[in-house]
This record gives sequence, C-alpha cells and structure tokens, in this order.
Amino acid sequence: MMIRHLSTLCALLVGVAAAADSNVSVVCVPGECIQGTTNITIGSILSADGQDTPLHLLPGTYDEDTSPQLLHDMLTSSSASLTPSDGFENSSSLSSLPLELEVAPGFSAYSKLLYSGSASYHELPSSPSNFSNSTSISAKSIALASNTWVAMSGGSNDRLVFWESIPDVSQLPTSSNGNWTLLDMQSTRCSPSCSSNGICTSSGTCACATGFTGSSCEQCEDGFFGPSCTKCPEGCKDCDDGISGTGVCLSVSIDNDPSSCNCLNGACGSDGSCSCLPGWTKGDNGTECAGCADGYFLSTTGECKVCFAGCEKCADDTGACLSCKDGFTQDSADKTKCTAPSQTDSSGATCPKGSFNDNGSCKVCDSACDTCTGGTSKDCASCKSGTYFLDGSCVSAGSNGVCEGTTLIADNNKGECDTCGSKCTSCEIKSFDVASTVDKATCTGCIPGHFLSNGQCVSSCPDGSFIDPKDNMTCTACDSSCASCAGSATTCLTCANNRLATADGKCVTSCPDNAFSSSGKCITCHPDCATCSGSAFNQCSSCPSDRPVLSNGRCLPTCSQSQYYDATTSSCQSCDSSCSSCSGPGSDECLACSSASQVLREGSCVAANCDNNAKVISGLGVCLSELVKTTPTGTGSGSTPTVTGIDSPTVISSKDKLEWWQILLMALGCAFIFMVVLMLWRRHARKRRAKLTAKFASAKNLAHRGGWRDRLARFFGGSGHGRDADKRRYYVDPEVGDAYRMRRLAETESARNEKEMESLLEAYERPSHDLNRLSGPSLYSAITGKPRSAPEPKQPVRDEPALRSRFSGSSWSGASGSMYTGEFGKSRGETEAEEYANRYKPQLAASPPLPGNYWLHAEHTGATGASGASKNPFRR
Repeated sequence: MMIRHLSTLCALLVGVAAAADSNVSVVCVPGECIQGTTNITIGSILSADGQDTPLHLLPGTYDEDTSPQLLHDMLTSSSASLTPSDGFENSSSLSSLPLELEVAPGFSAYSKLLYSGSASYHELPSSPSNFSNSTSISAKSIALASNTWVAMSGGSNDRLVFWESIPDVSQLPTSSNGNWTLLDMQSTRCSPSCSSNGICTSSGTCACATGFTGSSCEQCEDGFFGPSCTKCPEGCKDCDDGISGTGVCLSVSIDNDPSSCNCLNGACGSDGSCSCLPGWTKGDNGTECAGCADGYFLSTTGECKVCFAGCEKCADDTGACLSCKDGFTQDSADKTKCTAPSQTDSSGATCPKGSFNDNGSCKVCDSACDTCTGGTSKDCASCKSGTYFLDGSCVSAGSNGVCEGTTLIADNNKGECDTCGSKCTSCEIKSFDVASTVDKATCTGCIPGHFLSNGQCVSSCPDGSFIDPKDNMTCTACDSSCASCAGSATTCLTCANNRLATADGKCVTSCPDNAFSSSGKCITCHPDCATCSGSAFNQCSSCPSDRPVLSNGRCLPTCSQSQYYDATTSSCQSCDSSCSSCSGPGSDECLACSSASQVLREGSCVAANCDNNAKVISGLGVCLSELVKTTPTGTGSGSTPTVTGIDSPTVISSKDKLEWWQILLMALGCAFIFMVVLMLWRRHARKRRAKLTAKFASAKNLAHRGGWRDRLARFFGGSGHGRDADKRRYYVDPEVGDAYRMRRLAETESARNEKEMESLLEAYERPSHDLNRLSGPSLYSAITGKPRSAPEPKQPVRDEPALRSRFSGSSWSGASGSMYTGEFGKSRGETEAEEYANRYKPQLAASPPLPGNYWLHAEHTGATGASGASKNPFRR
C-alpha cells in the first residue's frame, strides 16, 4: 500500500511539472468553463473569428442553450471551427447543433495520465479480419467510446474488461505499468451477442469472418466446413460442409457432364453439343444418344450391339435382320444373318471361295476378305480368321482385343468389331486370341459422371470404395477399418466393428472432449464451446478461456457491466454497489464508479471533492479541476488576463416559444375573423340580390312597400292605421317573394273552385228540415224519368227526423230548425227546382214512365243463361 501511495505522489508531481510547461487555456464542458493551465489532449479545440482565446472542449453534448455565454457565442458563430484530436474526427462539424462530442466507436489511448500526452486511436473493427487479439498498447489513460467494451491483459496477465474510460491506470485494483495486450473489443448493441467468429459493430449487427454466416455468425456458408469455415477442396461438387463438417469430398465436379446437354450415352462438348458413343444416336423422345443407330440393335442389357454382316437394320432384343443389304438374302435357318449373293462366271459355274464374279469371270478377293462381292477391301462379305468385319472392311485386332484404329472390341463369334459395354468409352480383353469370347471384355474408360468399378461403368462407387482422386474415375477399395471412406483408403466416413469415426477420418472407441457421438461419428463441437451436447453454438457444456462465461448454453466473452467472472464457480457474480464495473466482489476492486460524485482511487470509489466546486465529468471519471490548474487572473503582476464570458450564464435574445394556449387563442381569433368576413360577404350578396329583386318587382308593378308609416309599423311590429287597421301588414323578404306569390295564386284558384262548386250544388238543394242537413238527392231523374248525363252526387245525406222538435217556435232550437220558417220566423219560398217538381209530380203519378233498357234489373247472377254463359258481367 505504501508503494502505491508513493507511485500516486510521483504521478501527481509529474503532473504538476507538466502543468508548469503547459499553456494557459480555457477548458469547457457543457455548462462550465475553467481558465487555467492544462496539458490534456482529449477532445476538440473550438475557435472563432474575433475570439483571441480558443476553447478546449471535452466530451459532451453542446447545444445553442449551453452556458456560459462565451461558449454559446463561439458555438453559434458563423466562423466557428473545430480541431479534433485523435478519435474525435466524427465530431468535427458545427453545421448544426447540438454537437455530440464523443470518442468514435473504439477507444483512444493516451501516453500520460488524465488524458494527456500523445494519443493513439483504435477503431472498433468492422470485421474479424481487421482485428488482432494480440495488439500491444501503451496507455496511462484510456478514453472509451459509449456502448463499447474492451478486454485487456495487463502486466499480471489478468483479463480485465473495461466498460468506461480510465483517467489513471495506476488507480486500478490490479497493478499495471501501462503496457497492455488487447484481447477483444466489441460494441454492446448486438443482441444476442456475436459468436467468436463475428464482431459486433456500432450499427448493432454482427460482421462475420470469411466463410461464416448467420445473424450471430454462428454457421458456415454453403461450401465451407469446420470450426474455421474453410472452403471445400477445388473440383469437389459436394463436400461434408458445415460448422461440424469434415470437408471430405463426397462427389467430384464432372467436366462435360452429359446431363448438361441432354445427352445420355455420350459427352458434352465445350460448345454444348453431344458426342455419342459408337452405335448410339438421337432417341425418339428427343434425348441425344438415347437410341440405336442403323446397323445396331438394343440388347436386353441396354447396349447397342452391331447387326450381323450384310444386315442393314435388325430388331431390338433378338437382333433378327429386318432388311438386308442389296444382293443379300436373309438366312432361312438364322434370321439374324444375311447370305451374300453367289458368285458365278459367264458359264454359270460357281466361283471358288475367295473370288468374285467380274464381268463373267472369277477374280481373287482382297487379301483381307474370306468372301467378297467385289475386288476392293470394302467389298468383303466375310473376313478371314484373325480379322474382323467393320463397315465392309476387314481389320485386325490387337493383343487386348481392340479393333485396329477404333475403340471397338473384336467379337470372334460374329467376326465383327462390336461396341463395348454400356457407358464405356473404351474396353479390352486381356490376352486376346481367336478363342477369346466377348463376355471377357472389361471397360477401361467411362463417359463423364460414371466410374470404373470391377471392369464396369457405374454411376457411383459401391459401399466400401471411394473415387480415387488420382484420376477421379476409378473406384478404389477402402481400408479394412472403414465401412466407408472418401479421399483416401484410410480416411473413414464410418467405421467397422462399431467404432466411431472422428473428424480427421480416424476410427476410435470414444470421442475426444471437443466432440460428441452421433450416428457412429464424432461430431466436433462449435468453436465457441470447449465441450458440448450438440453442434449448435447454444449447446455448450463448458467454455474456453477466451469465452469463459456459460449462459443458457452459450459461451460469452464477458459478463454484464455490473458483474465480474468468478473463476472458482465459473459464473458471473454481482459487483459491489459502489462499482459500475469491477474485477472482483470487493469495494476496492472497482474499475469505474456508479456514483456521479465519486472518483476511482486505488480500486475504491471515494468522494470527488473537486476544487472550486467543479464537477466530475460524465464519462471521463475525473474532476474538471484535476484537468485544469487555475491561475490568478487580473491585471496584476504574475496574473493572466481574464477571459470575459466564461462565468456569465447564457442569455438568448430570441423570443420564447409560444405556449399551447397562446397558439389556441390565435387559431380561434383567426377563425372568428374568417367568420366575420364570411358574414359580411353574405350580407353584401343579399343586399345586392334584394336590389335586383326590387328592381324587377318595380318594373312589373308587383310590390309596393308603402310609406314611412308602414315602415315604422313594421319596425315596431305593430299594425297600420286607418280603415284596415285590423289587418296586419307583413314585410315579405324579396328572397321568398316568388314562393309567396305562387302560394297566393294557389289560394285564389282554390277559392274560385270552391265557389263554383257551391253554386253548382245549390241547384240541386232542397230546403232541409234542420240546419244540420247538408244536401239532398237530385230531382232530375225523379221528374223526367231519364238518367243524368253526369254522375249522381255522392254527398252524405242525413235522414229526416221522425218527429219535429217538441219545443215551441219561439225557442232557439225550433226557430233555427224550422223547415219553412226563416231566420226571424218568416216562411221561406220554394226554389225553382222545387216548384218545377211540385208541378209535375201529379202527372208522374198518373202515368209513371216505363222502365227502359237503361234501367237496372235485379237478376240472379250466380246462374248461367241459355247460351251457357255466366250472367255475372264480370265473368263474361
């Protein structure tokens, strides 16, 4: 402890000596500036025209309201400029406020305490390939970007994880001389965290190493295998890929693959054309090299075999000749053969064997022919022993049975050169002689995509063999320890005798620690894991030293910020409450403090007690007064000139922002003004329309509004004066004048119609016996005996009372209800109709009118007449 105190004292003395050589400047954080001497190099220098003293800005957020006044004026000056130190280049623009002055993603290392001395910036890597986990760093203080953590190893080889800036490495709980080894650096924005083959970037995504993929870089891309995701071998079409794959080539790439040009028994050329094997041609289904050419037939084994000599076309399966060459005839005993024409001379004598007829004389055949039809080598009908028929010629065969100049095999039974087996490009018969049979032939070459196995061409090598990489065509047997292998005879994919195949192709009885057993194989764990229960990165059982934290099956490089890794329990434990990050459980093992009023001293968080009421700078963990040594100011000897404005709070001349209720009142006022303007416009429009209406009415003499008395009466709502004082006069608005006139016309017309109807009905009216009687029936038909030309009136008529009123004529009832008495007791005279009826009634009684056809007759309408028709007129 004494040694640590001495080291601290020495550091302070060094700082004082350095301060003596430093320049006087103004150092600012948001809300506070201090004038004094400093040698810090962190942050940016703010300068502006008209300001003699530049400001040294420390990390923080600066906006247009930031105090003091000098800082505000320089920030908002049009000539303001920033000169950033290493690591602060991303905060070099003042084009808009607020200004976020902070370390770029990564950290800046300083050669001296308290962020002074030379600075070196270490950027957060964008990919694993840009990061080295063994970088040496010399730093006495470290400024760390937000949302970033770094893992370092100091002199004691302890692995420390830093989440916040370190103003003085000598105050850490573990001794350090300032020499570090950078182990890891990540952003904290990725969730879930990246695997060991990914780097968490500042954007919150995992940047993967080459060959890796997945949201956490936990898998290999297709065509890559193993813990390092190595690319599969060249020329390998399909390999055992994946994070737990072995990289063994399971199938090779095929050059000129027949399937690439729709070719069945041939090979594809570079131009995409198909070259068929002998005897093959385009099939009926359109597939190239899928049918037998003329002169060949399809055997029961799926091969195109040559027809016998003299046969142009023969049947599939049996080989029976369907058509013979010109002059040849089918052999009656053997339908597969065609007999050559007999050779006779001019006398009809048969030419000897080995001769032919040439213009009536027998001549010798070519030396290669046994029999012939002409003198050239192309006219052979059969060949001598040891030679074989081929397209009319006889050729010899080598010691391997291959016909001279071809890839065909000699068939001693047919005496012809025939094709090799299916998919074979070449074949041979070992120790060939005239006694060799064609069934002894073995393939020596195959079309692309097929492989030689026991003298035959197969599409894949049988179990227990592998494709020899020497020629990528021959199937070679595996070692006896392997049930299957690839690449070499001893590289086992599966093992015999219930043994387990490891990733390197060995057969073992139990899997190594970094693998697990599955389906007879030892599957390698994910590279994040030390041991595992499965191949996924979240199936770890224990963790390696560089990713020691086991959490929910994953191995992580660090615990959370407020935890430390306990090696004894292999788990994360909480820090002391005074620590925001730590290396152990004690209060003296803090790496940073949780309280904004505390600073780190020898691993413990203590009260800052900053000089001159300065505050602890957020994110830097140090008092502002520690970074700046104040000096006397003024005009006296030994003092420095005072910089004005560093103690004045910011006064902003711009107007305050409007409150919500002020905005609401303004909106309502605008709406009221708009309504008033609208009402005035409508009033103007109505007056204009009224003037036009009055002008029209005056021209048509339709309205007269009277004099000033009428206007005064209308104003007070009273009536006019004079003889018609009881009749009120109402003002009619010009807007509804047309409707009013139409209503008056309709009322006038209705009154006229009612008056005409009354005069019409009065002609038929009889004196009623009482005033309640409304009308009576017409007397026209009763008197004349003729029907009316108009319909009878359908007015309801009350029956006459059976008895007269029992009251005297002097009573109101008797007087008002008398039939013949007037309104004042006088007798009423007869009407013209009544007088006419009384005069003609006696005559009608003496000679009543005879009923005519127009009279109605009562008749039973339910029956039928003589004609059978219904008497009901509605049913006729």
